[in-house]
Amino acid sequence: MFGYYPGCALHGSSCDYEKSVRSCMDKLGVSLTELDDWICCGASAAHSVNQKLSTALPARNLAIAQRDGLSQVLAPCPLCSMELIKVGNALRDSQSLREEMSEIVEQSVDGSTEVLNLIQIFQKVGFDKIAQQTVKKLDGYKPACYYGCLLTRPPKELRFDDCEHPTSMETLLQTLGAEPVMGWNYKTECCGAGLTMSDDGIVMDLTYKILSNAKKHGANCMVLACPMCHINLDMKQADIEKKYGEKLGLVVYYLSDLVGIALGISEKDLAIDKHFVLA
Repeated sequence: MFGYYPGCALHGSSCDYEKSVRSCMDKLGVSLTELDDWICCGASAAHSVNQKLSTALPARNLAIAQRDGLSQVLAPCPLCSMELIKVGNALRDSQSLREEMSEIVEQSVDGSTEVLNLIQIFQKVGFDKIAQQTVKKLDGYKPACYYGCLLTRPPKELRFDDCEHPTSMETLLQTLGAEPVMGWNYKTECCGAGLTMSDDGIVMDLTYKILSNAKKHGANCMVLACPMCHINLDMKQADIEKKYGEKLGLVVYYLSDLVGIALGISEKDLAIDKHFVLA
């Protein structure tokens, strides 16, 4: 059993991601227990407003997990997992911080909870075990695996894969019969997610480079594990095509979508039908 921290996105604009993750975990027999009374981790803005607040918000969520005996917690959003992991590491390294945060959040917290992203949950289950449960090989899928700028960074905090040349998604999808494209140039570059509402021009430029480069390297779809990246690459794709005069037509899957398809879960139950770009 794993604890589950959905964060703000998966209970809001990216509810399709939550449905996909939950459907996939159910099929694999992975039990998720949502943190009781969780709060925003402050990933988008807290650090620029109040440093102590940006530590206390994740600390409270870690305290809830610790209180309820949840030693491992899935946080599917890379922004959320990064904030929780960063604060957990800081708590383990500092007795004074543990004491201060425990007082602020009014619960004992020591950073002992292990926070995992979606790839790490699949690693815990075991790629070979997942492959044994598949009912449909991912023949014909040639995804560009897009990690974005936060899934493997900062490298001192997130150590599950190489921060510049990660391969864990490719390895999993190859196990399931897909043919991930190799050697494309933008798989750890930023899509401008934090600027989605404030500077659409920058976001359009960054996402066009990502999508067009993936297609030039032979991809027929994208796969990722970040709700904010998905919004930019999926929702904005039609506007990008119009602006740059190039048909891209790349379906943007969450990693749980492709694993779920291989496990025999319907696209409706994975909420793929809620995406903007459809096959």
